[in-house]
Amino acid sequence: MQERGRQARPEDRNDVRALLVDDPRRPDLLIEYLHRIQDRYGRLAAGHLAALAEEMRLSLSEVYEVATFYHNFDVVTDETAKPVALTIRVCDSLSCALAGAAGLQEALVRRYGGSLRVTHAACMGRCDMAPVVRVGGETYVERATADSAAAATEVALKGEAPPALPDYPDLVRYRADGGYRLLESCRSGTLSFETLVERLEKSGLRGLGGAGFPTGRKWRFVRQEPGPRLVAVNADESEPGTFKDRHFLLSDPHRMLEGILIAAWAMEADEAYIFLRDEYADARAILTREIAALEQAGLAGGTRIILRRGAGAYICGEESAMLESLEGKRALPRHKPPFPSQVGLFGRPTLINNVETLFWVRDIVEKGPDWFAEGGRNGSKGFRSFSVSGRVREPGVKIAPAGITARELIDEFCGGMADGKVLKGYLPGGASGGILPASMADLPLDFGTLEAHGCFIGSAAVIVLAEGDDIADVARNLMEFFEDESCGQCTPCRVGAEKTLALMAAERWDRPLLGEVARCMTDASICGLGQAAPNGLLSLFRYFPEDVR
Repeated sequence: MQERGRQARPEDRNDVRALLVDDPRRPDLLIEYLHRIQDRYGRLAAGHLAALAEEMRLSLSEVYEVATFYHNFDVVTDETAKPVALTIRVCDSLSCALAGAAGLQEALVRRYGGSLRVTHAACMGRCDMAPVVRVGGETYVERATADSAAAATEVALKGEAPPALPDYPDLVRYRADGGYRLLESCRSGTLSFETLVERLEKSGLRGLGGAGFPTGRKWRFVRQEPGPRLVAVNADESEPGTFKDRHFLLSDPHRMLEGILIAAWAMEADEAYIFLRDEYADARAILTREIAALEQAGLAGGTRIILRRGAGAYICGEESAMLESLEGKRALPRHKPPFPSQVGLFGRPTLINNVETLFWVRDIVEKGPDWFAEGGRNGSKGFRSFSVSGRVREPGVKIAPAGITARELIDEFCGGMADGKVLKGYLPGGASGGILPASMADLPLDFGTLEAHGCFIGSAAVIVLAEGDDIADVARNLMEFFEDESCGQCTPCRVGAEKTLALMAAERWDRPLLGEVARCMTDASICGLGQAAPNGLLSLFRYFPEDVR
């Protein structure tokens, strides 16, 4: 009897087996293996997907639905089609749009449209270098022009060069500066779990990926759950305007790695997973090298640090969606309760922290919680790493006191507004955090200070807007991002974002209907993506009525 469905050909089986070698065929490794195939062949052909499904004892539908969920996988069902020699992606998220991404993409289409694929892409985590172009897999052109992107394209066509790595403190340099002494104090019993957590609590350290949950309290919650426990690190910052975690990973990776090992010690966890966004090839190369150095030096102890590569999905910033992706599935947010602290990765109690949160652990314990707590302004505690982009003279990551105002941040840390620009408004928390006018630039930027104004700080991604910027265009750019990134699981988000964009395309907007759709998304979406997606539009109605269509 003939088997039904697509069958793997012998040559496809040989290709896939050569890439997987003797590695385990566990379902949680599916996304890793999809990356291997695409890295080798430049696409995911139907035959290779069928062979992978056969090797992993999964149904082809399971493999296909995962491969097609993530933006960075290029699934090809027509294997007779000639492979695209190279794909050029132009970031069109807000910071790049402000820097002229649309014109840049048009210029590249004119130059390469007949021979290469030129398309748009979501935020690449380099907003301070806007506009940004991704050429092929791992080549990024920052502050790109048509000529510089073309030069990078010619290099990539000859054989892609590995990402250039910055100078950073490796394991030897980090240990010479006192690194891993705190970890040794924990393991030797010199520092107890209770003392460690008390210092984190007193410092006021909170989750700095956007949620702002008190770190010490979260550590207690997970520790009280029965083992075995796990640690998961969310390094998938994909919020347009956010790039602070990449800054920490490139400039001082071991400070975060020591934080991970301390967290694993505190949770009595034998495994810690780092979920790193695919666009950070340079950070991936550094972490791969330094994790191996840790293991060789015996500093990892009984903890295995596992680096996993995302595949392009903003929804993975939601903690339960990240766990689903780590398990090799589509990144669909889970219903809560139970919470990840109770039933997390592989069903185990899981401590989930952000890169920056773990980065501060060593300094807080060694310098004392008061050092961190007293760093704030206007009654706030601690420091914040603001990712600043847009219409400022000196964009970048700015480590500033929590509670600083946008006006102070621009003037004291960014060299003021860009030449000839006058402040019109700003996004205090990236694409999802809403938009505030210049008249409200003296509000403290911190957790809990902006909610009354319909906004929030989130991951502290501040995008600065100037007079002449059309806030309606800004709001539409944000909604296009959310419509593209919706995981599609719930109707309010999936249909709501699409319907909102259609209404915003009209010459004159139906404001009552737009407001009704926004309320539905806010009230009924499963996770924060759909709940926060209308914030830019609602801010436009509230603070910039003169820009409403």
